[in-house]
Amino acid sequence: MATAAELTDWDLRHFWHSFTQMSEYEPMVIERAEGSWLVDVQGRRYLDGVSSLWCNLLGHRHPRIEAAIVEQLGKLPHATTLGMSNVPAVELARRLAELAPGELNRVFYASDGACAVEAALKIAFQYWMQCPTPRPGKTKYLAYDSAYHGDTLGSTAVGGIERFHALYKPLLFDVLRLPPPDERLGDASDHLAKLEQMLQQHHAEIAALVIEPLLQGAAGMVLQPSGYLRGVRELTKRYDVLLIADEIVTGFCRTGRMFACDHEGVTPDMLCLGKSITSGTLPLAATIATDDIYAAFLGDYATGCTFHHGHTYAGNPLAAAAACATLDVIADERVLEETVPRLAEKLSRVLAPLREHPHIADVRQLGTIAGVELCANRQRGVAYPTNERHGYRVCKQTTAQGVWLRPLGDVIVVMPPLSINDAELELLGRVLRDSIDAVCQ
Repeated sequence: MATAAELTDWDLRHFWHSFTQMSEYEPMVIERAEGSWLVDVQGRRYLDGVSSLWCNLLGHRHPRIEAAIVEQLGKLPHATTLGMSNVPAVELARRLAELAPGELNRVFYASDGACAVEAALKIAFQYWMQCPTPRPGKTKYLAYDSAYHGDTLGSTAVGGIERFHALYKPLLFDVLRLPPPDERLGDASDHLAKLEQMLQQHHAEIAALVIEPLLQGAAGMVLQPSGYLRGVRELTKRYDVLLIADEIVTGFCRTGRMFACDHEGVTPDMLCLGKSITSGTLPLAATIATDDIYAAFLGDYATGCTFHHGHTYAGNPLAAAAACATLDVIADERVLEETVPRLAEKLSRVLAPLREHPHIADVRQLGTIAGVELCANRQRGVAYPTNERHGYRVCKQTTAQGVWLRPLGDVIVVMPPLSINDAELELLGRVLRDSIDAVCQ
């Protein structure tokens, strides 16, 4: 077995990490995990304050999910879903259709969230080419500034975070854009007026609007005003534009409902899911479409209306078994009814002292998702210069104290696994407060 020193050396020599400036990377090689904790090769423990990038819903190594994976491994580790099915993928499709809002009954699998969004974009484009009343002029997409939908070319095109996406603009298709629907910048009617103006002018050329329901995640957990999502659905229906809801972050209980769309009784035309779908155990994502969308892709071979899209590991039986077990735990352990409300209340209480901190501009929370925004001066509303990287420095400090957090600029994301207990949550809050005090003096 390799030593800790060897693994650290190989990490630096050979492993190119995503979203990481490798010239300043300090190796942190995780060997094992349990519950809310990660343990590195040197035996150091870290409280996982961001659910391993927002996906570990129920805690590391949940015994029921592990058992489901092991059982499936003894039956069928992998089989293609091109022209055939496997038992866990079929069972999961049925259950997702039951849980999803309205007539979202058709599940198309992918391997990650970006690919789920990519599939939705292509489905929307093709739908208007071959629906009962074709509209071949509807080839554009409407999206938001500060949005994040992934890093494939299509999902990057509908994203709107300059520091992630600006370099690649020459590669991308043009997208119509709206300002972010930030509740601090207006109420629902203000933002909906801008949307309606855009739809009035461009509805004949827009295939779909893409939205992160209720909050923009990578923008810094930016919340939308109450009623906005419902209004978006009403306007997209009125102007004959498809609605794609990207719930890669918000899906599966995180916001206090199974899906963020449920808060406002909204059924999109397509719902994109990922991250928590397997409780962070194996890669899986899904695009769920309505029966109406699906019907436009049916026909004999000569029509050419097949959806020619798919990936090798989409619908992998191990991942699907993990997802089914995740849904079992959510139901049997009353996660939505009891765990999430309890954790949301405790998280709010733990973060409460930060709300009046002189270097905290805002503490935003939706269910078990929170963002703590740093600033140079709260009273005067002065932000830190971006190049001073206060968010990065705060998280480096928390890591040194055994709490793993990762920033979005100067917003510290707090999204622990639902397995976190009171003492662990208090530790997270205390270390975060101490680290902010140390860095932001």
